Amino acid sequence: MPRNRTEQPVMRGATVLITGAARGMGELYARRAAKEGAAAIALWDIDEARAEALAAELRSGPAAVRGRAAPNVRAIVVDVSDREAVRAAVQRTRAELGEPDVLINNAGIVRGALFWEHDPESDIELTMRINALAPMWIAREVLPAMIADRSRPKRILNIASAAGTLANPRMSVYASSKWAMIGWSESLRLELRGEGHGHIAVTTFCPSYISTGMFAGARGPLLTPIMTPQTAVRAAWRGMLRGTPMVLRPWSVKLAMAFRGVLPTRAWDAIGGRVFRVYSSMDQFVGRG
Repeated sequence: MPRNRTEQPVMRGATVLITGAARGMGELYARRAAKEGAAAIALWDIDEARAEALAAELRSGPAAVRGRAAPNVRAIVVDVSDREAVRAAVQRTRAELGEPDVLINNAGIVRGALFWEHDPESDIELTMRINALAPMWIAREVLPAMIADRSRPKRILNIASAAGTLANPRMSVYASSKWAMIGWSESLRLELRGEGHGHIAVTTFCPSYISTGMFAGARGPLLTPIMTPQTAVRAAWRGMLRGTPMVLRPWSVKLAMAFRGVLPTRAWDAIGGRVFRVYSSMDQFVGRG
């Protein structure tokens, strides 16, 4: 019970912006925001039909049925790989819903292949734009208002990946995008704290494989089960509300990081490849298709 009293005010009455919100984990974040009393929710996605359907459902959900004010939910179609489109979407969100109190950078793509098989534009550049640059662009647009408004706690949840903590074959571009996100997210957290903006908490979520379809065919390394989206979202959400700096799931992600940190590179290659089977986890990857 004490945990709910400290966490719930973050979401109740908040304006929430979620990218990649029409399906998978993004949809689950949106449902949690509505359930926990968010006043307004911006569903950013490139899939207009799915985003509109989810927005309509959340507007007429349990809160409306029980007579409570349902959240003001808007589906906003945006290609986050386009910086100008991001800027326009922020302006529309601001005009229709107000300044975001909570930002969930969830949108992401993966291309599983050997590096030299990646297309420079549709694989390399697009992955970096969506996974690494878009979260920075969005945060840069909304942070000034977050910093200025100290009337309520603010949250930024950046969905990174365990791939950003350990190198892995057939994930070079994806891993580099998530390494970039982790470095930026952690640096942003320290900057906000150092400059006295303690009402804004930044949480970086680093999960291993999740059964959303995005990593179809991938195999979890030793002691690392494929997580359900519900399990992953629950961990990320709790960490965000608490303002936990970094959330790593499952526990074996921390173990692998510890081994990698203390072992010589060649020794880790042997253990990571033969024992943990990290290096073969993407061998059967097919993706969402």
